[in-house]
Amino acid sequence: MDGVTDYIENIDEKWQESYQRLAEVMAENIPEGFILRLQYGMPTYVVPLSVFPDGYLDRKDEPLPFISLAAQKNHLSLYHMGIMGNKKLLAWFQEEYQKVVPTKLNMGKSCIRFSNPKNIPYELIGELVSKISMEEWIDSYMRFAKKDK
Repeated sequence: MDGVTDYIENIDEKWQESYQRLAEVMAENIPEGFILRLQYGMPTYVVPLSVFPDGYLDRKDEPLPFISLAAQKNHLSLYHMGIMGNKKLLAWFQEEYQKVVPTKLNMGKSCIRFSNPKNIPYELIGELVSKISMEEWIDSYMRFAKKDK
């Protein structure tokens, strides 16, 4: 069994159904080219090293992460690296979220937390996942990485 399957099978029963549904929505909407693997202890869609051999933070053995989904004790966490630094996408997501979810958005720089399975906007997350192609994500990451140097 691969690490992703093991991870999913060991999610707390409280989050199992919501996690599975969110994972399916992500799989159906992830742009072409990304691959799913276990990275940083959670299932993550990454840019394959064959496409971006420089790797994440210039680590030649670590693929560039894009979106991760984790089941925590008290919430599900969706880490969307592409939303960080993309003000237009962030504003769109925040506006759309308020239209479909009755509770306040619980979000960090790239982490969207869902503490109530009944308030997960699956369709909106599918749309969010689809908004950045792999090429756009690599370009965005490269611009961001250059600013840090």
